[in-house]
Amino acid sequence: MNIKYEVISNENIECCRDLCNELMVFQRSKALIKPELFDNMNFDTRMLPSMKSAIHNYVVAVKDDNKMVGYVYSNISPKEAYSNSFATFFDLTSVKKKNVGCLSQFYIREEYRGKGVGSVLFDMSMNWLSQFDDVKDYFIFVSNGNDDALEFYKSKGFTVSHKILDGFITVLRNKL
Repeated sequence: MNIKYEVISNENIECCRDLCNELMVFQRSKALIKPELFDNMNFDTRMLPSMKSAIHNYVVAVKDDNKMVGYVYSNISPKEAYSNSFATFFDLTSVKKKNVGCLSQFYIREEYRGKGVGSVLFDMSMNWLSQFDDVKDYFIFVSNGNDDALEFYKSKGFTVSHKILDGFITVLRNKL
C-alpha cells in the first residue's frame, strides 16, 4: 500500500462522486430503520447541496497510489442549516455560537479499514475544525445500523446526544 492524503478543493470535488455514492449504498445496507430513505441519497443530493450551504468546506481524499479508497468531508455551517424539511438535527438553542462544525461524511473502502486510515482522517478533520475560534460545537450524524462508526466516534471522545427520525440517525456531539 502506498497511502496518501490529499486535501481536495471545492472545484475538484467531483473526484469524490463514486465514493460518496458507495457510502450511501453502504449506509443503506447497514440500516435497520427506514433503509429506503437512502434510495434518493447520492453525491448530487447530499454532498453538493451540503457544500453549497456551508460557509467553509474541507475534504480529504485517501489514495492508494492513484486509486481513491476513502474520504472525509467536514464543514462549518450556520446552525440553522441543520433545521430543514428533512429533520431538525439538534436543539438550535443549545448552540451558543451562530455556526457549528460537522464531520459530515466519512467513508473508507472495506479493505482499508482497521489500518489507521480512519484515525488520520478523523484527526485531520478535527484539527481543521478547531482552527475556527467562533465554533465550539461539533456534530457527527451516524446512520442507524452503522455500529462500527458509532463506536469509532465514541472512542474519539464524542458522546451520543440523541436520536432523530425515529432512530434513523444518531446525533453525536463533542463534549462541552
